[in-house]
Amino acid sequence: MCFFMIFSKFASITTNHRTVMNKKLYLVGLLFVSALFANAQTAKWNQRFQSYIDKYKDLAIQEMLRYNIPASITLAQGILESGAGESELCRKGNNHFGIKCHDWTGDRVYHDDDATGECFRAYRSALESYEDHSKFLSGSKRYSRLFQLSRTDYKGWAHGLKECGYATNPRYAYSLIDLIELYKLNEFDRAKSYDKFMAQHTGKSTKPQADLHPIKIYNQNYYLYARKGDTYRSIAKEIGIKAKSLAKYNERDVDAVLEPGEIVYLKKKQKYADRKYMDPVHIVKAGESMYTISQLYGMQLKYLYKLNKLSPDYQIRVGDRLKVY
Repeated sequence: MCFFMIFSKFASITTNHRTVMNKKLYLVGLLFVSALFANAQTAKWNQRFQSYIDKYKDLAIQEMLRYNIPASITLAQGILESGAGESELCRKGNNHFGIKCHDWTGDRVYHDDDATGECFRAYRSALESYEDHSKFLSGSKRYSRLFQLSRTDYKGWAHGLKECGYATNPRYAYSLIDLIELYKLNEFDRAKSYDKFMAQHTGKSTKPQADLHPIKIYNQNYYLYARKGDTYRSIAKEIGIKAKSLAKYNERDVDAVLEPGEIVYLKKKQKYADRKYMDPVHIVKAGESMYTISQLYGMQLKYLYKLNKLSPDYQIRVGDRLKVY
């Protein structure tokens, strides 16, 4: 039974009988309907969506600063149109925005949408998809009026996209707005800079979002955890950097075996641990080595030895206290 039918039923009871009991029943019913309606409108936080945002926010900001399209709109559309990078269309063709083949001479992929087997644009990477999305909007007369709006007017952009025919879903604008407000994506619309490393290297990957390693940040560096079967070469290919450089950043040989869960840094490590870490001393635990400790803190191995005035042949023991900054 829809909300309005429930509401009408309680309203009818009140009008016809006007008893104290029915007035109470009316109020209970009104509260019940309000609660149902509120729950129906409340979007739930999703870790998969948050991971997508963390990975592509810098790419979205990059496109915003180039084309003046709100980063919040780009990210919300990416989540909605690609299922946060896990849709069949995104997995097959790196298409994050559901753009069809109109006036397209590049690669293509076919997918059931409004009709069976429709033609969609295909890209080699997420970066190409994001760039084409920016050009698609900024280069079309259909969407030209949107660029008269403020970059922080995400509601205007959301409703404008729907009115201009970007999607057929009648609730498309509200879906975008719900995502933007739940994940606070509008905070990115005021950004004046972005992390170029993240924008380029996450964008250049040819793997679908679902297959990518989550990238984390520590000590002014980026890192990920190795999975079973990973090598420096396979990770380097995913990130878009040279395998020898990646191994060098981690002070290893390019053919060294990676264990599942091992930390892999994507840039050269710092000399010391992050000073935000409360304790400047690390107490050695069983199974640790100078190398694993240096990886844990994102600091170069030679500086860990130097800081503690130890020779490279020193064998650490459980309980040793090592300075990390």
